[in-house]
Amino acid sequence: MPVFAESQTFAFAMDSASASSAVPAEPSPPLATSDLDADIAFYDGVLSGVIRRLEGEETLQLVQRVRQAAQELRARPSIDEARRLRDELAGLDLASLRKLTRAFSIYFDLINLAEQRARLRVLRRRAHEEGVIADSVEAAVQQLLNAGVTTDQMRSFLRQSLVMPVFTAHPSEARRRSILEKLSSIARQMDVLELRQLLPQERQAARAQIVEEIEQFWMTNLVRSVRPTVRDEVRQGLSMVESLFEVVPRIDRELERLLPAGRPSDSALGGLRFGSWIGGDRDGNPRVTHDVTIEAVRMQQLAVLRLYVRRMEELGRRLSLSEESAPPGDALRDVLSQSARGIAEASPGLAREPLRLVCRLVRDRLRRTIEHVETVSLTWTAEPASSPDGVYRQKEELLADLRLIDVELRRVRAEASADGLLRDLIRLVDVFGLHFLTLDIRQNSAAHGQAVEEILSWAGLCDGYLKLAPNERFDILSRELQCNRPLIPTHLPYSPEVCEVIQTFRSVSAVLERQCTESIENYIISNATEPAHVLEVLLLAREAGLFRPWENVSRLNIIPLFEAQAPLSSAATIIQRVITEPAYRSHLALRGNVQEVMIGYSDSNKETGFLQSSWALYQAQRSLAEIQRRSGVTLQFFHGRGGAIGRGGGPANRAILAQPPGTLQGRLRFTEQGEVIADRYGSTGLAERHLEQILNAVLRSSFSVVADPPPPAWERLLERLAERACRQYRSLVYEDAGFLTYFEEATPIHEIGQLKIASRPARRTEGAPSDNAARLDKLRAIPWVFSWMQCRHTLPGWYGLGSAVLEYVEENPDARETLSRMYEQWPFWRTLIDNAQMILAKADLEIARLYADLVTDRELGDRIYGRIAREYERTTEAVFVITGRRELLDHMPVLKHSIARRNPYVDPLSIIQLVLLKRLRGGEQPEDELLAGVLESINGIASGLKNTG
Repeated sequence: MPVFAESQTFAFAMDSASASSAVPAEPSPPLATSDLDADIAFYDGVLSGVIRRLEGEETLQLVQRVRQAAQELRARPSIDEARRLRDELAGLDLASLRKLTRAFSIYFDLINLAEQRARLRVLRRRAHEEGVIADSVEAAVQQLLNAGVTTDQMRSFLRQSLVMPVFTAHPSEARRRSILEKLSSIARQMDVLELRQLLPQERQAARAQIVEEIEQFWMTNLVRSVRPTVRDEVRQGLSMVESLFEVVPRIDRELERLLPAGRPSDSALGGLRFGSWIGGDRDGNPRVTHDVTIEAVRMQQLAVLRLYVRRMEELGRRLSLSEESAPPGDALRDVLSQSARGIAEASPGLAREPLRLVCRLVRDRLRRTIEHVETVSLTWTAEPASSPDGVYRQKEELLADLRLIDVELRRVRAEASADGLLRDLIRLVDVFGLHFLTLDIRQNSAAHGQAVEEILSWAGLCDGYLKLAPNERFDILSRELQCNRPLIPTHLPYSPEVCEVIQTFRSVSAVLERQCTESIENYIISNATEPAHVLEVLLLAREAGLFRPWENVSRLNIIPLFEAQAPLSSAATIIQRVITEPAYRSHLALRGNVQEVMIGYSDSNKETGFLQSSWALYQAQRSLAEIQRRSGVTLQFFHGRGGAIGRGGGPANRAILAQPPGTLQGRLRFTEQGEVIADRYGSTGLAERHLEQILNAVLRSSFSVVADPPPPAWERLLERLAERACRQYRSLVYEDAGFLTYFEEATPIHEIGQLKIASRPARRTEGAPSDNAARLDKLRAIPWVFSWMQCRHTLPGWYGLGSAVLEYVEENPDARETLSRMYEQWPFWRTLIDNAQMILAKADLEIARLYADLVTDRELGDRIYGRIAREYERTTEAVFVITGRRELLDHMPVLKHSIARRNPYVDPLSIIQLVLLKRLRGGEQPEDELLAGVLESINGIASGLKNTG
């Protein structure tokens, strides 16, 4: 009997009487008291109606039957039954399989939306019932007050701190911008239904718009047909973080309530900033050129300046105070006498409303600034250039004008007006400046080395620079930095690749000189493995006028990125050598004696496994912090975390609290990548909660109220466990000759490479890999993790941990007690284990077994899968030993329930993907439509698991 031969009742399907209605009678939208299940029921009913109306009853019944079969399989797991379901689905035609994929994919996007709303609903309920919400800024303030920290100390600390999320375009957001916009529209209408008192016709209109959006969602391509350009990525990034314009003032007001300022114009929010890599990250992405970087800065500037224009127009409409009620002070009178005569003559009424008149002046200057940004030429010249008069070049100029209005309002006691829209605008300008997001530049050290080789050779100073020993390269650069002679001519005689490197530095110089002095601050060196890699960038910066020590000018922070195991181990040695070099020390003095170091979580994980990578990152930070104590140079860390556990993902606030004691000190930058951006910043409520959790963790960690340093014995134990876990991991990934074949055949890695989700290629293109290890090294970490998530192994987030822990337990009678105490008392170990069990819970070894069936050599597939399955069981057992629990995520019931809710619906997508992969790889036609079906299934599984890479 076929697995889904009989029709089953769809959980929340609509009755057939509503099928022909333009706005069918879906289940009533949830009210304020409704729970998550009611939201899901509502979405489910609307989606069912759309499927019936557009595709017919037969398609809806197919979706129902497949879902019922998957639920039964989940209730009674069996590899034989899973294979039977796969074989049944293999009998469907391609069109039916793609409709099933579409149904489950959209369902997951709607579930994600429902869960986001549920999170916000719970937060509102807790705020009402409990007053203080866990992990909020208020909770941190109360904890610090109880520990003896004063409000003045906290305010001073926050003003001097730096907390900067940095948004990247890493290819792990599989959803199209069109889909994200539809989900945002649905969320807005659901808020209308829940939070407002509506007339019946208003409720019907909101419901109709939700139906309209879901209907269009069904009829929209789920995957991109054209690879996005870098400019597309900039636009999408800006659209996803627009919530910050509402969130930043909210957080500012909360801080003002908790830590009231001595002066109304002060704010404890002084250290909050935002950055971006989108349009600046050229490492491995040939599509990011110097022209693209210029355009990215321009697009960001125009976005924020146009926002300010709109806010100034609104402020001008509000500040209608007459000259009689608010006579201008001397400072305002001087401004008006110098600048406002023409406006007053053209609009006589404004002459008697001085504050409205000054708002017009500011707005007009902003408009002139926009015109300048749109038309300025950024062709590089050796001589510094200046901007035209009458435009804003620095945020302090705009802030001075806004603060003048603030002073005038407070002088006449109009404090409510000063504390309203004007205060919010001042905070926005203080945080976002004239540039919106500070753009980081990133390039691989190999590109800089090649550039220096050609530059020195052309100048007759050194032939074969790259053939020299590392110390010799460092010494040559150090000597050259002591000289003031130019090395690079105006017209470049080098290879195209080197010319592009030089043009990048020149473009940065031109942007900072002529367009916006705050738009670019940081230059990141990927694959930094020796001290010379840092001095190469300083030399290139000098040649572009970005480092002019004779004028006390240094415009860029130079940031080495340490990611692989060897560079992480030698990071402290590299930094120590660099900061004692005279020219570099001069550069640091001009940058406030702050040296930022970026640590990456991806390559080291792929190279050495989950546990060894995490421990290497911990040790590197601790070693670098020692340099700070000895040298007087402030070390600031930039954490390059991805969305998945295998790339440093997990709850951001817990990750901060798990850092080595003494390494944070209120200064922190961290990446927000791919799908994480929409999840954390897609709505104002979620963005506010996320940023409050970050500030909570920064406050608690920096004031050392989290935990004492771990005993040395625990650190020695971690060292042994990490070594064992690394051996176990590498014995599979790098030393088993059949592993790479398994990876390439049992996962959709080749198909993921054809997803058009980002401008950057999936593999590094330089050089031809000569062996399996080299082929793995060329593969980027994102598709590596993405592939293992898709085939339900989730291997990068846990492999090796189980064997290391259980071997230790078998050898030591006190091991269980020691490991449990470590879990209870050491935030680093607790966070690591909780992240491991989170990703273990997302794995499914029954479904993974079906992916192993794709391997052509069945014996090889069985053998490699067997190794992975055994280590999965050992790792699960190790988690139970450490936590004292008998089920994964027992202490996280909300997450546990979310995963349990999703799994029965992820399973059909996985099985459909298996069917389509077999057809595609078997050469069946039409190949392009089969590939489209596979890519749609990848997109759907990513939504279901809420992780890509």
